[in-house]
Amino acid sequence: MDNGKLVPDQVVTDMVVSRLSQPDVQERGWLLDGYPRSFSQAQSLENLKIRPDIFIVLEVPDDVLIDRCVGRRLDPVTGKIYHLTNFPPENEEISGRLITRSDDTFEKVKSRLDTYKQNSEAILPTYSDLFNQIDGNCLAEVVFQEIDSLLQKICENTSANKLTKTNGKRADSADRVSKNEWRGIPTRLNNIPHSREIREYFYNDVLQATKLAIEDKKTRLQIDINIPELNPEMDVYRIGTLMELVRELSLSFADDGKRVKVCVQGSMGQGAFAGIPLQLAGTRKILEFMDWGDYGAKGTFINIGAVGAKEVDKEDDMFVLIAPQNAVGNCIIDDMRAMTDAAGDRPVILVNPRLKTMGRDIRLKYAASFEMCYSFRLLYYAGSFYPIMGALRMSYPNKYEIYRRVDELNGKENYILIAEFTNKPTPDDITRAFTGRKKEEEKTPSGFWGFLNGIF
Repeated sequence: MDNGKLVPDQVVTDMVVSRLSQPDVQERGWLLDGYPRSFSQAQSLENLKIRPDIFIVLEVPDDVLIDRCVGRRLDPVTGKIYHLTNFPPENEEISGRLITRSDDTFEKVKSRLDTYKQNSEAILPTYSDLFNQIDGNCLAEVVFQEIDSLLQKICENTSANKLTKTNGKRADSADRVSKNEWRGIPTRLNNIPHSREIREYFYNDVLQATKLAIEDKKTRLQIDINIPELNPEMDVYRIGTLMELVRELSLSFADDGKRVKVCVQGSMGQGAFAGIPLQLAGTRKILEFMDWGDYGAKGTFINIGAVGAKEVDKEDDMFVLIAPQNAVGNCIIDDMRAMTDAAGDRPVILVNPRLKTMGRDIRLKYAASFEMCYSFRLLYYAGSFYPIMGALRMSYPNKYEIYRRVDELNGKENYILIAEFTNKPTPDDITRAFTGRKKEEEKTPSGFWGFLNGIF
């Protein structure tokens, strides 16, 4: 500012995007004054699908703008802004303590004005369809009335469009998701064990995505939720959190009158060849003893079973499979395929499956046939689980979203959306999203950003 220059684009953009992600903005809307000031800033907003309803330019002659800035003064006691001619101080005491901002000299204002003109020409094509010009060399009241009139028209058009789209009917899935109560990614996810509030946040997030997918007649679904308590690579992995998630999911469908079969794979052999994954040992017994509510859901709307065709009963409406995975010397995929064949068009939901080994092509193709309805995992440096660099989230029917974790001045943190992908992004895609590089600009993989290679 002392040199009359702009703050670097990335710094300003991170601040703006962080503020626009807050709940009050999501509810009430936003106004950006003097941003974007460059083509790069405008493109950053476009890439994040952040687009205004209207773009207003106040047109004022150069000599008037320079006079407004050069004659501007700041009261360091009250923070009030004065102008020596247009809005002079009330008394001599205030006049004596006024100071000039470091960037309000003639030379620096002229430099800022030249930079503004160069950048504004580059920005205007991005918002040509939203462009409105107002004469800013008028009384403040007149300028206000013209802006207010434009905004009133925007509000009227928005209301009319909403009525036209819905026509008094229920909104479609995409509208319902955009209007949900999602509060953004929870913070302090590196605090283990997670609080009840954080766990319930993810349970609700998974449930909403799964219900929307089933409403859209999806029958082969997969949930991949890899928060620290559910990441089997971490020491804090808790099978109890996974079963609590399954319970919340199953009870919600039971509340809708669905009969849910909760399935855990059993032994696939005998003795030393039992072939049951260690992390699932004892899981079925724990499920039997869990609290399934006060109205007798377990045994009526919810039943516990194993993975296999024999477990499919005609009264079952849907099936939830807890962490199906291949064991040493045994492959669960064949049992799963027999089960889905027997289930027909009834939904089968895999929760945190691990099916990447043991495979002929036909087995791998079957495992890939389950459509992802929810995915969440944290992003770290290679070989470590701290610090958290960001997160990858997908909640049906939305795209895969990449978030960067940002430390804020007040000691808090925030997750800022930096990229979206229709299909699951590769580690290279995620690296490019964090570094801002384009594919054609890459020469050799960066070891610093190679942390992404270990997350899939």
